[in-house]
Amino acid sequence: MDDRDGEARWDGLCSRDVGARALALENLGQAVLKKMEQICPGKENPPPERLVGFLPSSATQGTLNEMLARLLMLSKRCPFRDVKEKSESILIGVQILQVGNEDAQMHTLFEETFATLGRLDNITLVMVFHPQYLESFLKTQHYLLQMDGPLPLHYRHYIGIMAAARHQCSYLVNLHVNDFLHVGGDPKWLNGLENAPQKIQNLGDLNKILAHRPWLITKEHIEQLLKTEEHSWSLAELIHAVVLLTHYHSLASFTFGCGISPEIHCDGGHTFRPPSVSNCCICDITNGNHGVEEMQVSLSGSIPTESFCEVEALMEKMKQLQECRDEEEASKEEMATRFEREKRESMLVCCSEDEESAPTRDVSRHFEDTSYGYKDFSRHGMHVPTFCVQDYSWEDHGYSLVNRLYPDVGQLIDEKFHIAYDLTYNTMAMHKDVDTSMLRRAIWNYIHCMFGIRYDDYDYGEINQLLDCSFKVYIKTVVCTPEKTTKRMYDGFWRQFEHSEKVHVNLLLVEARMQAELLYALRAITRYMT
Repeated sequence: MDDRDGEARWDGLCSRDVGARALALENLGQAVLKKMEQICPGKENPPPERLVGFLPSSATQGTLNEMLARLLMLSKRCPFRDVKEKSESILIGVQILQVGNEDAQMHTLFEETFATLGRLDNITLVMVFHPQYLESFLKTQHYLLQMDGPLPLHYRHYIGIMAAARHQCSYLVNLHVNDFLHVGGDPKWLNGLENAPQKIQNLGDLNKILAHRPWLITKEHIEQLLKTEEHSWSLAELIHAVVLLTHYHSLASFTFGCGISPEIHCDGGHTFRPPSVSNCCICDITNGNHGVEEMQVSLSGSIPTESFCEVEALMEKMKQLQECRDEEEASKEEMATRFEREKRESMLVCCSEDEESAPTRDVSRHFEDTSYGYKDFSRHGMHVPTFCVQDYSWEDHGYSLVNRLYPDVGQLIDEKFHIAYDLTYNTMAMHKDVDTSMLRRAIWNYIHCMFGIRYDDYDYGEINQLLDCSFKVYIKTVVCTPEKTTKRMYDGFWRQFEHSEKVHVNLLLVEARMQAELLYALRAITRYMT
């Protein structure tokens, strides 16, 4: 160990003398512990971002990751047995320290996840920024996939594969391929959708419309599924399938929006270019994959001055809008006009400047019509009627329909919606004691506006005041074409905000998108039933 720079010395490991190697290993162990202490001093309630990977000093984290990667190599390849064993022991010690840094609630959630799924995946490690939401999410997903319900277990995972594949989300596809096989699914189905039963194939149209253009779903689509003789679906089965499809379409948005990459033991999990999103992964440090230059963090003091102004300007707009609300209220006609204006403007927001990318065979074989994708709901003079929440809402109509045909699921989904929508720590970047309800409602309603869904008691003029262009591009891309999300988009909005706050944004996007898809599907089912 060189005390001057605090870096580890590795040359002692090459010595033929056992004692010299032991001394070098001891020094390396102390160096790793020192780096761990710099990153997470103490074990009492560290901030959740330190558990997931965004750390105060990217240089310190980079050095530690290099050390751990080298120790991992030594534990597998070093011809000296003592070096192999001690390297493995140091790595195990690091893992124990990381687990010890979790608070009680996080540790319980991790235990539940591991006991249920047999893994602690990177989605969980990112969602744990918000434990209350994660608990609800895990409970809902567990019920959908593993508890008693209308669909067989292998059908559930295959539907998850179909849904994730529509957005080219290889991460989720691969997770559920393994789960599908684990519960006894026929491997032949994985060769392509045409090898699955006709009943499953018939779900293909609903899957693609829900994923890309849910406003086009009609009661005729529902009728085709329910009245196809021996390949027909029951209403209960269809509700289960619809919930799974919307769940995994939305989860694909979260996966790409946060840049989730595969776990380190999976294909692509050990590379420097995670497949879920270009050069952006919140959970990268859990895998040891990142470039130091890409991990500059807000706490390092390198944030441009304009970022601070950005936060202050947003808070000032919120204050002004609240004052305007208190002084006067727009007429119903003006509110309707503002909605139509915002709806038109949302079509002008470009999802991505990247060229279209064709899905790989590994993903595209799980769905049909690979050219079918997102299109704005109103183009070239074609007008789709606005979906008025006052006429058909989740609270008054969708919730009861789901609960009636698939007991308890409506309650679980409703709880998840409310947690995401109401979740707040009353902070904005470095500011505390801030009421963020106006901002959260603007994000939620903007997403629904993109889907043609209108709340007649909301002033859509607020959206342009609160959501700038870069943020709108990010929202539309993550919600409508998540496979095109880039790190530049993620970095480009709310530059002074914490990563946990950006994850919170993604939770809002996930749940607002899922609710929008459900509203269109459930309304079509209701119309079929009546």
